[in-house]
Amino acid sequence: MLGASLNQAVYHPNPALQLPWNLTQLGLVLFPLSPFFGAVLIVLASLITWGRQLGKIIRRPLNWGFAVLSILLIISAGFAYDKTPAFVGLFNLLPYFIVFAGLSALIQKPAQLRQLAWILVIASVPITILGLGQLFLGWSLNLTFLWIVVEWIIAPGGEPPGRMSSILMHANTLAAYLVITFTLGLGLGLEQWQLIKRNTQYSSVPFIFLTVTGILNFIALIFTNSRNGWAIAIFVCLAYALYQGWRILVGGVASVVTCILLAAFAPLSIAQFFRHFVPAFFWARLNDDMYPDRPVALMRKTQWEFAWSLTQQHPWTGWGLRNFTALYQAKMQISLGHPHNLFLMLSAETGLPSTVLFCALIAWILIASIKLLRNSKFIHQEDRLIFFSYLVVVFGWLLFNTVDVTLYDFRLNTLSWLVLSAVCGVVYRYDQDHRLNAKEN
Repeated sequence: MLGASLNQAVYHPNPALQLPWNLTQLGLVLFPLSPFFGAVLIVLASLITWGRQLGKIIRRPLNWGFAVLSILLIISAGFAYDKTPAFVGLFNLLPYFIVFAGLSALIQKPAQLRQLAWILVIASVPITILGLGQLFLGWSLNLTFLWIVVEWIIAPGGEPPGRMSSILMHANTLAAYLVITFTLGLGLGLEQWQLIKRNTQYSSVPFIFLTVTGILNFIALIFTNSRNGWAIAIFVCLAYALYQGWRILVGGVASVVTCILLAAFAPLSIAQFFRHFVPAFFWARLNDDMYPDRPVALMRKTQWEFAWSLTQQHPWTGWGLRNFTALYQAKMQISLGHPHNLFLMLSAETGLPSTVLFCALIAWILIASIKLLRNSKFIHQEDRLIFFSYLVVVFGWLLFNTVDVTLYDFRLNTLSWLVLSAVCGVVYRYDQDHRLNAKEN
């Protein structure tokens, strides 16, 4: 079984797609070191797949949905308050729709999901080590070659100060990245544990590596000081515990979370009791006591209200991508890149029709994935956990984007669409197999 799974990961089921599959893996290996080179290889893999699977790609209704969405976004840019940033902002979406269509035709088997997950988890190790050195040893680095080809910047003490950011520029960006690698690493670790239980002669080295890596990722996630990252990490642990049927762990995690929330938000007489054993690092960050003088304009509630007011003023076409920054600065006298909610940002900048269609396309992927996971006849038992892991990553990405926006970070945007492509590709492949079996019967 292990040899067969390895062969499926190394060799693509369609020999015509072996080259783009190799390029995708190599691109993902290079991605943490040079996002530019990694992305070039991933885009090249997608374009080659387009050339060799054109008929299959253009027949998929989901791809037609993204084509319609592209037209709506271009129309929105044409009606933008400031057209130049609006058309520039299209490059954060339209190229990724093309890459998504290609990669979802390339990635077809759970063994491929497993291979990509291993690459991502292994690549996270140097990033977490650099982050720990940054925060506790004062490491710093400013290495740039040809602008974006190689760009390693490590701010001493973190960015913002006191929050780990490693080479990902900002603590929130690192937190979003670690949520992905932590989730996939946890899934791979559980798979390895199941293999060890079934076969006592099976090597425990991969499991030990994944355990150490998971601990490193979790520690790094804590030191990003990202409330969003903490919440999603808890969600991930609960999701796996529920999936595995570990009720005691669910109760334990729920108890810990309850204590932290009570320490942060309960009436003072109650909160003081829990603050005796809950570190202030957690509860003071959650209720903003750690940053008591934060301007009202930097509060997410203020940003969300402003974004929704923009939506109400231009509900059909929005104000144009990347126009929120200038509009918010004119109103609040403070520069802010986005309103810390992807869906409110899209509604304000591209209009409600585009936003509803975008949400509907993502919802289709999620619903189809859940239906596949629940139908044990079409996905083997040994492959269900890795597919579930990717599904948890997608839900984590959605949750993260309700209080932040990963769209404008090149690394996170690429990884997000890669994960969506992988999930969608496996769904399509199993749907195809199901249709073939139905015809034969």
